Amino acid sequence: MQHIYSLLKIDGRAAVVVPDNVLFEGGAGEKVRRNLLQKCRVHTLLRLPTGIWYSPGVKANVLFFEKKEGRAKPWTDKLWVYDLRTNMHFTLKQSPIQRKDFDEFVACYKPGKTHTRKTTWSEENLEGRWRSYTYDDLLKRDKLSLDLFWIKDKSLTDTDKLPPPDILAQEVVDDLEAALEQFTKIAQRLAKPGGEPRSHTVPPDL
Repeated sequence: MQHIYSLLKIDGRAAVVVPDNVLFEGGAGEKVRRNLLQKCRVHTLLRLPTGIWYSPGVKANVLFFEKKEGRAKPWTDKLWVYDLRTNMHFTLKQSPIQRKDFDEFVACYKPGKTHTRKTTWSEENLEGRWRSYTYDDLLKRDKLSLDLFWIKDKSLTDTDKLPPPDILAQEVVDDLEAALEQFTKIAQRLAKPGGEPRSHTVPPDL
């Protein structure tokens, strides 16, 4: 995130795929989020579903923001969140994610007309996947966490809402195959001379 921020010009735009821990880590992670909200207009967060990556169990998000010139007042005024994860089930082979699965998000995003956005979530529609949080709302959250979700996970309370057994079984197989592939790569690296990972210099905070 810091590297991408440093590469952007003023008013430059970015959409960055980040793992969940970037959204809620304390310490340096909280500092980076605070600076990002201050120095950029962080306007959209897309919660991606699991089952779409080759690495097993990866929970990722896409964070959309624009770099702005320096000023005392934070540039982020409202963060819009789309939840494409809760109660959504995809697998790499049997049920891969497709472009059409993003249609509602794109319609809600309103490219070029973000000022006309309207929430689909309400007290009457608790299943709405699109809602917004003000900057003040975010400041009230512990460690300035951006790990935002509100839809009830049906798999925790209603087993009838789970995917069919064959889909669940294939998800397990996909995860095990991906895990085996990762362990194989690690073993191959460790078997080579000089296979130990080298340390990297951490850039200063935003």
